[in-house]
Amino acid sequence: MVKQPADIYNQIGDKIRELRASLGGKGISQEELAAAMKTTANTISRWETATYKPSVSDLDRLARFFGVPVSDFFPGLRPSPHVHALVSATRGLGDEDLEEVTLYAQFRKARQRKKKR
Repeated sequence: MVKQPADIYNQIGDKIRELRASLGGKGISQEELAAAMKTTANTISRWETATYKPSVSDLDRLARFFGVPVSDFFPGLRPSPHVHALVSATRGLGDEDLEEVTLYAQFRKARQRKKKR
């Protein structure tokens, strides 16, 4: 019998449980995580069992709470260290600031191409 890949929501639930259980070396309860997330312990339980599917904004808040990248919830889809560094460096910037970062990156790429000629 061929083993089917685990459902992504089961994997996300497992990761939430793992992060919650290991936080600070001792772990926190579902109730404590629920209070931090401004939701109910029932919702945390249902995320962990894949009964409920956390939204993208839920995953973002969880990632921020645990201090991990959102990609940690998606095994096998880890970005390169460069992408992680860029995401971390730009987290919290507004649209105008992100536009400046993008323009600067485009400038640097153009400058590199010119040097290669």
